[in-house]
Amino acid sequence: MYRLLSAVTARAATRGGCARGCGRRGAHQRAGLPPLGPGWAGGLGLGLGLALGAKLAGGLRGAPAAPPPADADPEASPQAEPPEQPLTPWSPPAPAPSLAPRFLRAIESSRDLLHRIKDEVGAPGIVVGVSVDGKEVWSEGLGYADVENRVPCKPETVMRIASISKSLTMVALAKLWETGKLDLDIPVQYYVPEFPEKEYEGEKVSVTTRLLISHLSGIRHYEKDMKKVKEEKAYKALMMKDTVESDPEKQPKDRGDRSPSDLAQAKTEQDSDAKGKHSKPGKKKNDFEQGELYLKEKFENSIESLRLFKNDPLFFKPGSQFLYSTFGYTLLAAIVERASGCKYLDYMQKIFQDLDMLATVQEENEPVIYNRARFYVYNKKRRLVNTPYVDNSYKWAGGGFLSTVGDLLKFGNAMLYGYQVGLFKNSNENLLPGYLKPETMAMIWTPVPNTEMSWDREGKYAMAWGVVEKKQTYGSCRKQRHYASHTGGAVGASSVLLVLPEELDGDATDNKVPPRGVIVSIICNMQSVGLNSTALKIALEFDKDRSDGYRKITSTK
Repeated sequence: MYRLLSAVTARAATRGGCARGCGRRGAHQRAGLPPLGPGWAGGLGLGLGLALGAKLAGGLRGAPAAPPPADADPEASPQAEPPEQPLTPWSPPAPAPSLAPRFLRAIESSRDLLHRIKDEVGAPGIVVGVSVDGKEVWSEGLGYADVENRVPCKPETVMRIASISKSLTMVALAKLWETGKLDLDIPVQYYVPEFPEKEYEGEKVSVTTRLLISHLSGIRHYEKDMKKVKEEKAYKALMMKDTVESDPEKQPKDRGDRSPSDLAQAKTEQDSDAKGKHSKPGKKKNDFEQGELYLKEKFENSIESLRLFKNDPLFFKPGSQFLYSTFGYTLLAAIVERASGCKYLDYMQKIFQDLDMLATVQEENEPVIYNRARFYVYNKKRRLVNTPYVDNSYKWAGGGFLSTVGDLLKFGNAMLYGYQVGLFKNSNENLLPGYLKPETMAMIWTPVPNTEMSWDREGKYAMAWGVVEKKQTYGSCRKQRHYASHTGGAVGASSVLLVLPEELDGDATDNKVPPRGVIVSIICNMQSVGLNSTALKIALEFDKDRSDGYRKITSTK
């Protein structure tokens, strides 16, 4: 430091002596001010030295300190104890809504609801997206996509969408059906002879594409024990019968907001309540305790995946009972391949391009997928841990795709447009056709008899969607809105896509274009998180603001 100050002082003094008519001294003299004394250069050097010394000192102390972590140990508190959350992560500031202030109230209310859900279940991260009448009005990430590296969730975060993949596969089947390449009602062996013909209790039976779509084929899910599954079905039917007889209007609450993988927990609670009243079935494993959910084997195609279950007996006679089955959609993927003449993934990628779902891909470990989240679960000690590696190539059609909330909104809007466009044709003949025809969408969103919608007991399963129909029993009382949704539960992930169509009548289509309604998508990097009721509440909040805003606009005209 001494040498540096000496050099600066000497250089300044030399320049002052050699060029008295120029530089700082010359300008000072030309201004008519008293001559500068010989110490001016030293003062300048000292000032520069002090400034430089301060800068060097700051450099020695290092770069500005990073912001402190949002919380201490992210595994410090268990999932079952909401007051002690595993994470209190930083969340990026909410983007200004494009249609503000019309939906500000709905956004604030929905954000608060999501924070509550996230804290209650201890989820590391959650992402939400909402569109109204075809336009995305809100998308936001809360918490972390990657806990270890403190990567916050954002609208572009890519996560497992689990069983929403079934709704995507339905589009492929519907396209093939519309073009005459697929018959929904002939035995599947016509397309996939590798799947053996089946018998049930000695009787030859047929499994069709239509039965597979609505989970009526009798093909098993992850539970291999037929006796346990039958006892579970019988017990559930008995419990539902008792509920209806005791109170026909009784509405089940959060137990209905579950993916199929969560039903075992609800059943355990029912068992405890009914002890001594009915004989109970044997304890059923949760889906996340089933070994096949954690397969690490890579399957090259859908035909190869059939060997996991094709030789297993049917658990029920086809068409008689609902049995949710992801393996049934593995068989549907093989049907898509044979009917289209393309590989299943190639055919799906063409659909994703058509729908502008450019961030939606099959989950594979090797490719670099930007913005892909990590996935988490709580271990037996109730500490947050990474989920084990899994290979979902055996069930891409039923639960193996990755996506973003934005892509799911696009998908939902494409389905809603096709569903509604027929209603608008009379008032607007210039409308483009929907990706699927109105009659196709009407078929897809029509509830199928003998089915169940496990995430909302008010509804039924349709064709790769759960559907709740419009209903009101009493005047000025609870009104049930018509909507379609699908939830998802995978290793380390939960999801939902919900479509709430606008209630349209003959005059309501004037001066409007489809799609009309609210769509909500939520994805989360934690398994066993029921999201359907949350999505419905959010949709209704935005629908309220949408309706209030529309009334204000019309009243000013």
